[in-house]
Amino acid sequence: MYSVEIEVSTGREAVVHDLTKDAERFLAEADAEDGLLHVWVPHATAGLAILETGAGSDTDLLAALENLLPRDDRWRHRHGSPGHGRDHVLPALLPPYATVPVLGGVMVLGTWQSVCLVDTNVDNPVRRVRFSLLPG
Repeated sequence: MYSVEIEVSTGREAVVHDLTKDAERFLAEADAEDGLLHVWVPHATAGLAILETGAGSDTDLLAALENLLPRDDRWRHRHGSPGHGRDHVLPALLPPYATVPVLGGVMVLGTWQSVCLVDTNVDNPVRRVRFSLLPG
């Protein structure tokens, strides 16, 4: 298995960060053929999503998460900025992993799909993402 970890700067606002180009670069460096790309985010307050970006879906996702997980004082987990407890619930809805088929060195994604890091934790502006190739 070939595996690489990268650092991603997500800043101090909730963000959907497109990792697709990073994943493509990883597959090229790995000389990938057929297999599975596994993406892992080793954080308790971030998740991964496969969705369309740039046409409003990324903003809609953040709005939906804000509705589901408001940044207020209802959370028992209380440290960091106000409402930070909701960031610890996020990975139950958007898991910290995703697996994508790879054929001929290319991810088999739908036309508008992207692999995205979703980070609502305004207290942690830098994330690690691990790409692993499981050859077929």
